[in-house]
Amino acid sequence: MTCFMCKGTLEDRQTSFLIDVENCIVIVKNVPSQVCKQCGETSYSDSVAAELERIVAEARKTITEVTIINYESWVA
Repeated sequence: MTCFMCKGTLEDRQTSFLIDVENCIVIVKNVPSQVCKQCGETSYSDSVAAELERIVAEARKTITEVTIINYESWVA
């Protein structure tokens, strides 16, 4: 697989996903990702992206200033 941004080689890694939603920062740790060896761009499979959307939607319901979620625990 190649990077959408620079066409570099992607490698599988676990990364952290961070998003600021309505004054709440949501951090999801240990997310399965593909990271470009050349430019560092991170991408996600369709299933992981859908799961991240679901996690963020649930986190928005708690309305805290910072929420940290372990992806592996969430999908297990």
